[in-house]
Amino acid sequence: MSKVWALAGLVVWELYRRKDFYVLFVLTALITVLMGSAGLLHGVRAVRYVEELCLLLIWISALVIAVTTTARQLPAEREHRTLFPLLAKPVTRTEVILGKALGCWVATGLCLVVFYLFFGLVSAVREQAWPLASSLQALWLHWWMLAVVVAMSLLGSLLFATPAANATVQFLVAGGILLVGRHLNTVALGLPEPGQTLIYGLYFAIPHLELFDVRDLIVHDWAPVPWWACAAATLYAAAYAAAFLVLAAVTFRRQPLQ
Repeated sequence: MSKVWALAGLVVWELYRRKDFYVLFVLTALITVLMGSAGLLHGVRAVRYVEELCLLLIWISALVIAVTTTARQLPAEREHRTLFPLLAKPVTRTEVILGKALGCWVATGLCLVVFYLFFGLVSAVREQAWPLASSLQALWLHWWMLAVVVAMSLLGSLLFATPAANATVQFLVAGGILLVGRHLNTVALGLPEPGQTLIYGLYFAIPHLELFDVRDLIVHDWAPVPWWACAAATLYAAAYAAAFLVLAAVTFRRQPLQ
């Protein structure tokens, strides 16, 4: 584990040095502040609108950071010819996969903390209150959703030729799941066989990332979800992330280093 944590620390340091997070955070803060001060809406409606906009920007920014950071890890090692010295330490290929995944996940988690602290500031200024329990649940579930995205992106970096192609596919897959994943079973009802079975199989096979989206709890001041449900969602995300990482480790071990 010391080798895995060392690799993870390098990934976190890389994200700290790059400008991706800073640009996305400044854009999120700027758009939220501008829309919050526009004066187009008033009262409770304005507060909910600003909070919903801020949370949407946080979700988009976190997804961009998670996918782009993970997609370039292994291709960058190959491009800079640092993979050979790394494996000669000796570090196994499985440790490389685990270290890269852990580093990307921790790095996105640190970014999420900053984003949600900014959201708390926005809520405190606009509403003079901060739903702490709901925000903590949203942060926790959001982070575990990104664990699945990181694992998928790491597997994709071994299957696609370039980081750009991998990132594009991951954005399409994650966006498709978030937007239409929950409706696939309904779509399947209106299809003839074998389409119905195929869509049903897809519905039960994909990781339902939309289950981790609890933004409405914060925006509408609803009660937090039961903690046992958070625990179940955590195990659900951990199982999918572990499955993708196992596939990534197996694929990496079978690939030539060139």
